[in-house]
Formats: sequence, C-alpha cells, structure tokens
Amino acid sequence: MASTVRVQAPIGQRALFITTLAVPLTGWTVHAVSLHRKLSAARRDPLTGLLGRDGFTAKARQITDRHGDHALVGIVDLDHFKQINDGPGGHAAGDRVLAATAQRLTAWAGSRGAVGRLGGDEFAFAVRIGPARRELRLARLTQLLAQPVQVDDGALVDVAASVGAACPDVLGTRDLSLLQRAADAAMYTGKHTGRAVLAGPQHATVPSINGRRAGRPGTHTLGRAA
Repeated sequence: MASTVRVQAPIGQRALFITTLAVPLTGWTVHAVSLHRKLSAARRDPLTGLLGRDGFTAKARQITDRHGDHALVGIVDLDHFKQINDGPGGHAAGDRVLAATAQRLTAWAGSRGAVGRLGGDEFAFAVRIGPARRELRLARLTQLLAQPVQVDDGALVDVAASVGAACPDVLGTRDLSLLQRAADAAMYTGKHTGRAVLAGPQHATVPSINGRRAGRPGTHTLGRAA
C-alpha cells in the first residue's frame, strides 16, 4: 500500500503543477486573441469596412511584390461627392454612396485583391490583372461605379467616379508609393471623363508633396463622409 501512495503522489503533484500553469496560459491566450481582433478591427474603416491606409498599404505591397508586372494599383475618387453630401439626403446619403462604392470595389477586386479607403471619398485598390485584360477590367470598373445608388429614403442618387491606375511593367518600378503617385496623377488626367486612365511614364514625374500630386485637395479623415 505504501508503494502505491508513493507512486500516486508525484502524479498528483505533476497534474496540479500542469493545471497551475495552464490557467494563466489560457488567460494569456484569450487575451492575445482578443488583442489580435481589436488590432485587426482598428485597421478597418468603420464606415465601409474596408482596410484603412496602413492595412491597405501592407496588403498592396504583398500584391506588387508577389505578382510584379501583373500587379495593378489604382486610385478612385468620387465625382461631385460634395453635392451629394449637400443635397436633400445630406451626410446619410453620402455615407450610403461611400458604402456602395466600397461594396462594388470589393466585388470587382475579388477575394485576392486589396481595397482600402484612404480618406473622404478616396479609395485605392491593388489587384492581379495581366496586361491583356487591364483596359477591359478598368472599363468594367468605371461602369460598375457609375450605377445609381439607392439611399435610405428609396431615392436613387446618380454617382460617378474617376479612376487612375498604374502597373510596374509600364513604369519600371514595383515601389508602391511611386505607383500610387502615378495612379493619382493619371486619375486627375481623366477626371470627369467617365473613363479610367492607365498611367504612363509622364505621370510618374508629376510634382508631388508627401507622395501625392501637388495641389491635391483630398481629405485624410476616416469614418463619416467628408
């Protein structure tokens, strides 16, 4: 009997020791998972659910690094958005248009693309599209973004967007900031024309301030429509 007691005691002590360790480890695991979820949520725009500037930049760089000349980086700017905000529907209508634009961009980019809201009515995307399909896909995007949006009172709001895009094989660089700058300049080249513009070498030399086209009026506030 005594030998049996000597065998069981160490086993019980080990079980107690393991249990004692498991409790704080479980607590830390729960805390880590909760913290990860909070950090992930913080990377999202609260209005549209899109990636914020930092989250988009990280994912877009992965796409350009991985797909090289088959990557396409773009900037989207809603046309006459202030008129929507100042119209009968006010900011609620503006928010609805922003949310609809985000949904359309996400559907167009697909699950492997990156779509972000940079601020106000400005969006960005990074996708894998081969050279032969670029023009067709960009034309489809402008058509998709130009569809009227139904707001909360059931009324339809006319919308339009200007789109500029840039790709590494044309500009000779995979640097995301340079691609975005050229896409931004290309977007303003085609502003209010209803067509997307693919950046050429001339768009990469447009003067910039903090990486954006000089004189650009945009906003950098996430959340409510500007």
